[in-house]
Amino acid sequence: MKKRFISFLIIFICCYTTAPVFAQLSSAGITVLTKDQDSLINAAGTLFAASGNIRRFEQNAKFIKMLVNALKTPSSFDFGFDSLKTISVVKSPDNTFRIFSWYVPTEEGTYRFFGAIQLATKDGKLKLYPLIDDTEHIKDDNIVTSNKLWYGARYYEIVPLVMSGQKTCYALLGWKGNNSKTSKKVIDILSFNQDEVQFGKPVFEGAKNTPVKNRIVFEYNKLNSMTLRLDKKEQMIVFDHLAPFDPNMVGNFQYYASDSSFDGYHLVGDKLKLAENIELRNDPNALDEQYVDPTRKDIPVTKKF
Repeated sequence: MKKRFISFLIIFICCYTTAPVFAQLSSAGITVLTKDQDSLINAAGTLFAASGNIRRFEQNAKFIKMLVNALKTPSSFDFGFDSLKTISVVKSPDNTFRIFSWYVPTEEGTYRFFGAIQLATKDGKLKLYPLIDDTEHIKDDNIVTSNKLWYGARYYEIVPLVMSGQKTCYALLGWKGNNSKTSKKVIDILSFNQDEVQFGKPVFEGAKNTPVKNRIVFEYNKLNSMTLRLDKKEQMIVFDHLAPFDPNMVGNFQYYASDSSFDGYHLVGDKLKLAENIELRNDPNALDEQYVDPTRKDIPVTKKF
């Protein structure tokens, strides 16, 4: 198993240690962005404290405008927004882009996702792709989509996938929420093709004689948690194996939870190949729980996770 992963391991380490040289953020820019961050923190607090869908989405529109204006500061890519805890800001290990993503909970117990991809640029100018959640119109969660037809999620980890003869693509691990009965997590594949962004790619190879998938979506009982993360020791994307509480409930995901076993995807050639019933020896990880920490008081939700 170790030999199988060695090329992936070398590639992954290189992605973490290789960073292109771009324009540097000035001290004046840091001052401006620090003030912008404080304003965004206040705006986010107002957003999540707002009652009713109309008020929440009005506040969210203001938040988006403020964020975009902040990112127009030259070389803003180098500012971490580390104090802005209510949204996820994740940079790719190869330092070429980062993703801002967050959600707005609705009165109905569902979630609407928002986000943007910011690319690093040599001159420090802003290059931004908005992410427009189109989940409600996506009937097949396996289709390839774009940033304007996004299968929304709040991402918390980016895994570069370097395949021979192909441009680097990225596995995105995210929490998707869902409704009052179930939660979802997702492994999506992000690719860049000139000036276009693509989500989904036929790389997920499952059990024998099953079709290759573009995206992996997990759904399970909302009161349960699910592991989905990169295991650096095994160089695999690992996750809980989900199963129904009762065999008669197959396909009814409000009755699904972990059965205490683990599966994973590891890179073999140009595919992420499924490995079942793997053994994990890692210490517990904060990402093993629902991405939204139920102890957090600054992100109110309509139902307990």
